[in-house]
Amino acid sequence: MVLMSLNDAQKQQLLAIARKAIAHGLATGRPLPVKPEDYPTPLQQRRATFVTLHQHGQLRGCIGTLEAVKPLVLDIADNAFAAAFHDPRFPPLAATEWAGLDIHLSLLTPAEPMAFSSEQALLKQLKPGIDGLVLEDGHRRATFLPSVWKQLPEPKQFLRQLKQKAGLPADYWSDSLKVYRYQALCWP
Repeated sequence: MVLMSLNDAQKQQLLAIARKAIAHGLATGRPLPVKPEDYPTPLQQRRATFVTLHQHGQLRGCIGTLEAVKPLVLDIADNAFAAAFHDPRFPPLAATEWAGLDIHLSLLTPAEPMAFSSEQALLKQLKPGIDGLVLEDGHRRATFLPSVWKQLPEPKQFLRQLKQKAGLPADYWSDSLKVYRYQALCWP
């Protein structure tokens, strides 16, 4: 897995786009129109991203894509708008929340399938603090970004909580279970 590198100016530009997308949403109720061709080439590449919002240290929204389908700058703008106004776990962001909002961006590597024969074999392969995981079985699917390791530092607990996020019992196991690993460049 190779993480795409961005320089500090590009990271700041993407953070500014996320802020602008949320401010535009507060003002108009619509996503920010973005023309990828107006941005440097690295920001035009198709990349999968997540935008995570925190209010006073608490999660306030998190939306992203696991597959690279849009130019990076557009994916960030769209995910920032969606995290603020369309995360089903939270009401739409109110203007009164804007001042205390922290925005975090994650740029994902393509997810790679993991090979394992048992839950124990899977757990031994996990790299806490480094791996993001996608878990799927049938129509159930969930992901945890690598940053979730801060709250769930033990691999077994990380996996159990991910299963529950996918709507499965914490002790669920099946031969049809698929797990994919990715990494993320996160800032600020």
